[in-house]
Amino acid sequence: MQVTATEAKNRFGYYLGQAEREPVRVLKNDRVAAVIVSAARFAELEALEPKKSMAQRKREFNAEYKDWIAAQNELVEKHGLWCEGMVAWQDVP
Repeated sequence: MQVTATEAKNRFGYYLGQAEREPVRVLKNDRVAAVIVSAARFAELEALEPKKSMAQRKREFNAEYKDWIAAQNELVEKHGLWCEGMVAWQDVP
């Protein structure tokens, strides 16, 4: 089922009920902007996603933003901290 964003806003309760039976695609500017699904279906989708540990997420963050972290640390080394109590960025082990 597809509805416009305005229609979904105006009849939200009705479309929540419809989402129990089938996904409701919400269109904005003639494209699907969101999908309303039942809580049960959402739980199924979440269960399919692999879970990452906090340590893995930290490693990925450090890898993705290593250049930015290095640039920030270089600025701190060169100019110092602008406020007492601040700490430089560090790679998280």
